[in-house]
Amino acid sequence: MNIVFLDSTAIPKHIPIPRPSFPHNWVEYEYTSTEQTIERAKDADIIITSKVILSREVLQQLPKLKLIAITATGTNNVDLEAAKELGVAVKNVTGYSATTVPEHVLGMIFALKHSLAGWQRDQMTGKWTESKQFCYFDYPITDVKGSTLGVFGKGCLGTEVGRLAELLGMKVLYAEHRNATTCREGYTPFEEVLKQADILTLHCALTETTKNLINQETLSLCKKGVYLINTGRGPLIDEQAVCDALKSGQLGGAALDVLVKEPPEKNNPLIELAKNMPNLIITPHIAWASDSAVTTLTKKVTQNIEDFVQQLNHK
Repeated sequence: MNIVFLDSTAIPKHIPIPRPSFPHNWVEYEYTSTEQTIERAKDADIIITSKVILSREVLQQLPKLKLIAITATGTNNVDLEAAKELGVAVKNVTGYSATTVPEHVLGMIFALKHSLAGWQRDQMTGKWTESKQFCYFDYPITDVKGSTLGVFGKGCLGTEVGRLAELLGMKVLYAEHRNATTCREGYTPFEEVLKQADILTLHCALTETTKNLINQETLSLCKKGVYLINTGRGPLIDEQAVCDALKSGQLGGAALDVLVKEPPEKNNPLIELAKNMPNLIITPHIAWASDSAVTTLTKKVTQNIEDFVQQLNHK
């Protein structure tokens, strides 16, 4: 089996993917552009990738390919219909970030509610050293306990965020789907969550109905000064609407681990805004990436490959 890992830098170098037990040739590239994909993968039986685009046009030119092993949950970089037609299996990995993403969300809640980024940024200019009093009060500080958290997406991540939030004394509301005609048990109508929440956190899948879930209209329904956290997918929010809401104060702050385009353009409006707005925290899509989560992920990738080859050999 020829195995080609097209974008190994999607995994931290200190946590390599375990090699499969069956005989194989392993070729690894740190990064693969669209123009390089076919040449590098033309002899591959198995491709390992996180984000390299495998379109119908590309897949049609990879006649030996049997399996695409994705080092992530999302499969939107692969033309799944074309893969199925061509007899190429696609295996992703789920459940590896069930601890680290909720912990990241909780960290962002505390960072926003206590204005941690603002206080830390001040130390870069020596502001405290110039203070005439032992402290100063330039940024808002509010309690996490007693706040209402609106959770959009009640899968394993959203549920765990809610569980941890309740332990901290927060009130947790799980949002029903937008435009739903009925409300399921354990959920709160979509617009009611927007109106009641002090903090919004996004954990829903990216679909046509959830794209731009947070936009000018939905933000206008929220309390003035609401906080927004997104560790789901970038296109769940309308980036310009979020910029405008931060500038107007409708959003009291935001913590974003994902953006519409990754890596973002240098002139991305949110990146530009974050340079001078301490209540806007942006992290580079790393909420999933604790050492334990990545180790679990890499083991599952290898297990997916092992299971596939074993099934192949028994046909």
